[in-house]
Amino acid sequence: MGIVRLACAGTVISNMYGLTVALLVVGLDLTFIGVSYAKIIVTVLRLPSREAQAKAFNTCGSHICVIVLAYTPALFSFLTHRFGHNVAPYIHILIGNFYILVPPFCNPIVYGVKTKLIRDKVVGLLLRRKDVS
Repeated sequence: MGIVRLACAGTVISNMYGLTVALLVVGLDLTFIGVSYAKIIVTVLRLPSREAQAKAFNTCGSHICVIVLAYTPALFSFLTHRFGHNVAPYIHILIGNFYILVPPFCNPIVYGVKTKLIRDKVVGLLLRRKDVS
């Protein structure tokens, strides 16, 4: 967007094209993810044991958390760069850094908390700190 602003001519067409492509990409991603999870849920509900269903839904929950953690910073980064003309430049940089750093930083946390041993250790640390405070 910084380079587009340097153009001498009007940028309305470029802005509309960029917005359309970004919305189509996100829309198609979310559509395919939704269809995929609908098929996964149908398959999981056909599993014979409740324990297997619970384990599968637990895994799906972790995946959905990771998807949300990936799309949220991307959405804010896109919206800030596209419509945040009055936003200070350091905010653009900060949100761009969040977009790059948050998803890989949170992946091990989301999948690690799913592991019982790690979850018990984290809960123990949090409860111990709560008692000390």
